[in-house]
Amino acid sequence: MRQQKQKTPALVPEARRRRGSFLRLLFLAATAAGTLYQGVPAAAQEVSDLVSRASLRVCADPADMPMSNREGKGFENEIAELLATSLELPLEYTWYPQATGWYRNTLGGRHCDIALNMVGGADPVQNTNHYYRSSWMLLIPEDDDSLKGIETLSDPRLKGKRLGVIAGTAPSTHLMRLGLMPTAKPYPLMVDRRYDSPSEDMIKDIVDGVIDAGILWGPSAGYYAAQLGAPLTMIPLIKEEQGPPLAYRMTFGVRPGEVNWRRQLNVFIREHQEELHAILKKYNVPLLDEKNQPIAYQTGSQSDPN
Repeated sequence: MRQQKQKTPALVPEARRRRGSFLRLLFLAATAAGTLYQGVPAAAQEVSDLVSRASLRVCADPADMPMSNREGKGFENEIAELLATSLELPLEYTWYPQATGWYRNTLGGRHCDIALNMVGGADPVQNTNHYYRSSWMLLIPEDDDSLKGIETLSDPRLKGKRLGVIAGTAPSTHLMRLGLMPTAKPYPLMVDRRYDSPSEDMIKDIVDGVIDAGILWGPSAGYYAAQLGAPLTMIPLIKEEQGPPLAYRMTFGVRPGEVNWRRQLNVFIREHQEELHAILKKYNVPLLDEKNQPIAYQTGSQSDPN
């Protein structure tokens, strides 16, 4: 692995370093509602590129599998290696959790120059072209014939079922709209991922029969279902006709105004799209094509890619 320099902004007390990887999902839900951020100063839109030319400085979460971790075992870490090789630059990380103050202590503070897994349209970053699409997934036991063929949360067969959902995310809005929340089991959004993993807990509860089905963000669903060898069917939630969207275009994020850097990354994405998808498939990330239709993938059978 390419030698890496690592740093964490000094402004972050250790006791507050982890607020949970699912805050990334809060970014997704809030973006869909247009409420995450009220924009950046107009002057920021006029700033010329201030990207480091001495190294590839990547903003990453230190404990957010399957996306990234300090040990370099996430798909963002592999993509960072690929990009650094393409640019012929050494790789350097700035670690900061997807939590309050993330932008200020990463891109906004110019501690790093790129975030590798940002939802398209997420303020305050400037997005590149997307390099993959994924969605929230409905997970059901493979042997549950009563739920086979379900494609939407509005399917009447889900009435009265105990569904796992991450509290405060877009799917919970759908469950409330459909009257499914009274029987749902919420899992926490903000946790210390060094000690707790709501995604794994939900999948184990489905397998053990504690809940009838669960809803997880695609990359987490695919990765942990495979890690646990869980016999689950994963259904992409791409057909909901009301409420916030549940499928997203995922991009690299850079600072507003750094147009040249964005263009350079768009060229990289175009030239390396096949390799990027290959990395994502190693982690069982459920992928959607340009028409938001599922690309074939397997779950429950692959081992840890690292």
